[in-house]
Amino acid sequence: MAAITMTFAAFTSAMVVRQGSANDWHHFSFPTILYFNTLVLLASSFTLQISRQRFSVGLSRSDAGMKLALPTMYLTLALGGLFVAGQYVAWYQLRAQGVYLASAPSSSFFYVFTVLHVLHVVGGLTAMLVVVARLNRVSLRRSTFDATAQYWHFMGGLWIYLLILLWTRI
Repeated sequence: MAAITMTFAAFTSAMVVRQGSANDWHHFSFPTILYFNTLVLLASSFTLQISRQRFSVGLSRSDAGMKLALPTMYLTLALGGLFVAGQYVAWYQLRAQGVYLASAPSSSFFYVFTVLHVLHVVGGLTAMLVVVARLNRVSLRRSTFDATAQYWHFMGGLWIYLLILLWTRI
């Protein structure tokens, strides 16, 4: 997570410097679906926490009790997938406006930030698939679940930061 933070900090710095160094920074309409995507990502953090709680309760009952966490894990995965799909819709809306990666420095930074974030979200979804597989086999360690949840919540926090950054700069 430290490396991801540094990557996004470097891009943030580059964007601020680039925006102030020339007059070719073009503002464009912010895709409104990004607000819906934010709610979806926040909801996925909520369902993941419910899943973690059910996992803890299940551990105290029996190994088979771990499977109590599965329904909300599936919901978390679905919400994460919906977030990724929503990001694609945002990019499609921008393309419909004629805003492409190479249109202007502002659009380039928008696409770089959002694509990079989606790639990290896909990594989190992959980790959650591992958690689900291990829950199904009743072989999940709490530390694996906790690490996956921390990463996912970090992605949610990072998205909030990016949304505010892009909204104020674009």
